Amino acid sequence: MFTNNKLSKAVRLAMMFGAASTLAFAGTVAAQETNEEEAKKDEKAERIQVVGSRIRTDGLDSATPVTVISASIAQEQGLNTLGELLRTSTIAAGSDQLISAYSVGFVTAGGSGAESISLRGLGANRTLVLLNGRRAGPAGARGQVSAFDMNALPISAIERVEILKDGASSLYGSDAVAGVINIITKRDDVANITVSGSKPFDSGGETYRVNGTYGKTFDRGSWRVIADYNVNTGLVRDDREYFNCNTRLLFDRVTGELADPIDPRTGQAHCNGSGYGLFNLSGGRLQYDYTNFGFPNAGSTFTSPGTNPANQPLTAPAGWYYAGWNKETDGWLDGQHPFQRQATMIPESKVGSFYLEGNYDLNDNVSVFGELLHSQRKTKSRNVRQLFSQDGGGNGGYLPVTAIPGWAGTASVLPVAISNHFSNDTTIDYTRGVVGFEAELGEWLMNFSYQRTFNNGTYRSDIFLRDAVHKSQRVLRGEACDGVTPLSQRPCYAVEWFDKDFLNGNPSQGARDFLFGEETGNTYYKQDTLDVYVTGDLFELPAGMVGTAYGLSYQTDFIKDTPGAETLRGNSHGLTGAGITTGRSSTKAVFGELVIPLLRDLPFAQSVELTTSGRWTDVNTYGSGNTYKAGLNWTITDNWRVRASRGTSFRAPALFELFLDNQTGFLGQNIDPCVNWIESSNELLKSNCQAAGIPASYIAGVGSSMTSITGGGQGQLDAETSVSKGIGLVFTSDENRFAASVDYYDVEIRNQVVNVGGAAVLNQCYLSENFANEPFCRQITRRTGVDGDWGIATVRGGYLNTAKQTVRGVDYAFTYRDSFSFGDVRVRLEHTQQIERNYQQFALDPETRFVGRVGTPKEVGTLQTSFLRDGWRFNWSMNYFGKTSNYHIYANGNQTSYRPTTPGERNVTFLAETPTYVLHAFSANTTFMDNFDVTFGIANAFDKQPPKASPAASNVVGNVPLFASQLDYLGRRVFMTLSYDF
Repeated sequence: MFTNNKLSKAVRLAMMFGAASTLAFAGTVAAQETNEEEAKKDEKAERIQVVGSRIRTDGLDSATPVTVISASIAQEQGLNTLGELLRTSTIAAGSDQLISAYSVGFVTAGGSGAESISLRGLGANRTLVLLNGRRAGPAGARGQVSAFDMNALPISAIERVEILKDGASSLYGSDAVAGVINIITKRDDVANITVSGSKPFDSGGETYRVNGTYGKTFDRGSWRVIADYNVNTGLVRDDREYFNCNTRLLFDRVTGELADPIDPRTGQAHCNGSGYGLFNLSGGRLQYDYTNFGFPNAGSTFTSPGTNPANQPLTAPAGWYYAGWNKETDGWLDGQHPFQRQATMIPESKVGSFYLEGNYDLNDNVSVFGELLHSQRKTKSRNVRQLFSQDGGGNGGYLPVTAIPGWAGTASVLPVAISNHFSNDTTIDYTRGVVGFEAELGEWLMNFSYQRTFNNGTYRSDIFLRDAVHKSQRVLRGEACDGVTPLSQRPCYAVEWFDKDFLNGNPSQGARDFLFGEETGNTYYKQDTLDVYVTGDLFELPAGMVGTAYGLSYQTDFIKDTPGAETLRGNSHGLTGAGITTGRSSTKAVFGELVIPLLRDLPFAQSVELTTSGRWTDVNTYGSGNTYKAGLNWTITDNWRVRASRGTSFRAPALFELFLDNQTGFLGQNIDPCVNWIESSNELLKSNCQAAGIPASYIAGVGSSMTSITGGGQGQLDAETSVSKGIGLVFTSDENRFAASVDYYDVEIRNQVVNVGGAAVLNQCYLSENFANEPFCRQITRRTGVDGDWGIATVRGGYLNTAKQTVRGVDYAFTYRDSFSFGDVRVRLEHTQQIERNYQQFALDPETRFVGRVGTPKEVGTLQTSFLRDGWRFNWSMNYFGKTSNYHIYANGNQTSYRPTTPGERNVTFLAETPTYVLHAFSANTTFMDNFDVTFGIANAFDKQPPKASPAASNVVGNVPLFASQLDYLGRRVFMTLSYDF
């Protein structure tokens, strides 16, 4: 019965908490049993549940490929978070992952500091994350919350992670398209306190952690509590040389020499950055010589032959010079401002977590269990932005220089200031509770659980008040500075737009009080899940017992994202406006699974098993659907096994994809396909633009920018569907010294939900073969030609089922373990070869091929080696990533023109490739004085720096490619973990 022996307890825990795909757990416990009769009595209980199936098996011969990552790897490699641990797996390392650094300069799903995992590069919202076998609810801030934040669970609470490398919607429901990540928490009785830290050789990027755990197992149950506090000091751009200077990295096509403009102040290649100063309407920039270098006065340069514009009269006060009108003067431009050098690269974060779990036997047949997780993450980052005296594009902010005291001439300029008033703070409170019971019903086992997840995210941001910026612009044009602004109610202040200190990021207190603001938004997400299933044997066939599991689930989700007050009323200058995103959904499902033994103990067929599963799902926001999966597990001999599977999966649209309230932004009129359509070579485009009534003489630039509106797709979105196929070969040597597997995978997603932007809407409309009835055209409002303005007034995009995505590749795994007189050796190699990862937004679009691009290497692998001798364990880990290149994206390969608009400018080449990238970590571990365990080591041991790329070809910070999360930003660092067992 339940309390009879330790093996039985181990199996119950495996069922309750979603245990495991290795026999080490059950085997270790079984070895402690000395009573042969007890072992026989619980022979059936030795069958445990493996991720990828709800049927209890012995865990040896999984029909689908599963990777198990021990949490000890984090300690051996100096990894600090669950996200870092999961990124060591090749199924994640082959594609770019969402890391906290990306949230500094971009709006990312989950908000500032959030990290998620995307298996096979198919997207985090297509990767299901389970915690002890049950769905982990979303965490994060802002409207796009749909994935579990890897910061929410401390790595100190984790025993291991199981990754099912196959679609599994028929078992686990929506989101299990690319695979399933099952996080297993610790179960032992150890009571200890642990401190750990990581310190780069350069400043910045330090991490510190302290955690304590205490657990107890008694006759009728067990419990465990874990408390953890983790600090990441963050990294600013100036902490690393490769982040703090953004050079152009252009090279002479003939000689190969660097062709960047030279900054005369340093004698080195010019550091490019966010521009500030007085932007000249006809080109170039008027700047102040803050360092007193001695640049020629703007007036004399402006009127010299060969400048652009040529021979325009200009009188400028002393200290002002003209830059950026040819290659030489590009080197005169103010480079990266000190604000930019102090901008955040990796956000500062502090995470406190508390985790409690337990189980109790009510009697010999029924046991109850529960889990409670609460974490709070505080993330801070600071960034830099430009402040324009205009909003939404166009020429409205340009003023004649005669409006500036002490200036004269015919030029028109736009004042652009730089500012570090662009910081944000995010606090995420995440709580997850589970209660349930498990009961033996004769030969059957029933599991019932109820889970509730709360996510409360608060995000504070620095902003500029749009009504204040507009008021100050009107004051520049002669309007009286009186009264208060209409929305923010700020008393008018005459902003010193042309003052050199204002432009340099040091505004007066009056300007700060008038223009600067801040606001706070809130995101609330709640998920309730009820699961019940039973598992057992149906009947016996000649080849063995037919096992089954079936059950039902009910889930509700609710989101409410309320942006700050100024964003809600569109009063945040230069940033998109947004409304309140709120919505709810309910999901009902019934599922079943069968394992049918077909053959056993025959030549070349020691066993052949067929696994089938099916699921009916109904989601009130889009409808119902069915998914299935079938797998074959063929054990040929003691050493060889073949596994194959085919199944369908689906993903219901996330709540933000359905209910995201309208967000507004601005796009330039130059993306309008009908601009100067008369000169197009596309007859279909010419015909459609003419049919729209747009004159042949229309050229963009008459009016201001177009307003872009995006929102959710409630009422029109269907679920994404996919087909996943795989076949693999597994070899295991005698005595299990060596094992190897090769698995081919193929996944195709159809009707993928994507956020269709304004440019795509315009192209789909004006390049349509059925223009008169094209639905995309109804999402466009065009101006009527008053004063020659035929521009787009508004274009509406949003979430639609339009895209297709395919991935194919091969996973390899090799393990070796043996004992010698000098010690024990353990080696594990995992390698993934990506054959294809293609994306197609619309049916007639060409496919975008990602494999081989920066961030998507074709070959990725990890090697883990350990040597045990005399109580010491020595570890060597290697992660390698194949070379990548973006050259094929560009029509001219790796060639471009330095200044395409300048006649006679020579061609140059740019850098858009990365070499094979290899990282090494070394560590050692031992126990002393019986109670102290220590691990120390060095990560990125050879100080491998990120490769460089040209901004002309890649998104970069400094010259480091972005969207390549495989790269190490920190450099060489030492780490140490010290644990004391009570």
